[in-house]
Amino acid sequence: MKPVVPAMTRAGDWLLAGALLLAASSASAADIRRTADGRPDLSGVWQTLSPADRDLLPHAARKDAPANLGVVEGGEIPYQPWAAAKKADNFAKRETADPSGKCFMPGVPRVNYAPYPFQIFQSARGVTVLYEYAHSVRQIYTNGSRHPDGHIDWWLGDSRGHWEGDSLVVDVVDFNDETWLSHAGDFHSDQLHVVERYTPLDADHIRYEATLEDPKVFTRPWKIGLVLYRRIEPGVQLLENDCYAFDYERFYP
Repeated sequence: MKPVVPAMTRAGDWLLAGALLLAASSASAADIRRTADGRPDLSGVWQTLSPADRDLLPHAARKDAPANLGVVEGGEIPYQPWAAAKKADNFAKRETADPSGKCFMPGVPRVNYAPYPFQIFQSARGVTVLYEYAHSVRQIYTNGSRHPDGHIDWWLGDSRGHWEGDSLVVDVVDFNDETWLSHAGDFHSDQLHVVERYTPLDADHIRYEATLEDPKVFTRPWKIGLVLYRRIEPGVQLLENDCYAFDYERFYP
């Protein structure tokens, strides 16, 4: 029997939900923190409440994931037939096959919806992001520079950003094929191309969107969307998170 998911998961409801969220949360210019040059100031510690890291698609609660309405526009990931079969095999083996269990860096966009906070530092030349998970560091260049020539296999890809109004748009390429997009077995090849949009809704909320295309794996580009929340509790900071994929205490008591 297939799990029962709420009616909100019907095609098109994702767009309606997003429109309602934006309508309810749209901020005036005065509500958005800004830098000296007038750009939105994204600096701070952020984290999503979405369980997208467990599964991007709508699903009922299960042992390894809470129930979720999904974050994929249209409620479907357009896998090529061979890739759909591989995703199903990944799902069956997810408890041992998920690369995050081996302490690999999660890749983009997964690193932004992993269940850990991350901190953004912003300057006129670029944006630096520190992730609590496995001490990952990402540099987003906003100085007009281009991606380096040739394909380079990087865990987090190469990120080049620019501003479109109040949205930071980031073009990311040069991935390896060692990461998954979720614990449910969603995967990609080294031809993955991601375009991210970070749009502040107000001082403490960012609408995060990512469009993914990969001609080796998917039949067309597809999109995810979720909200990042500013961590505002007193003294909030990134903490040490030394991920390890073996019985650490056994060898280092």
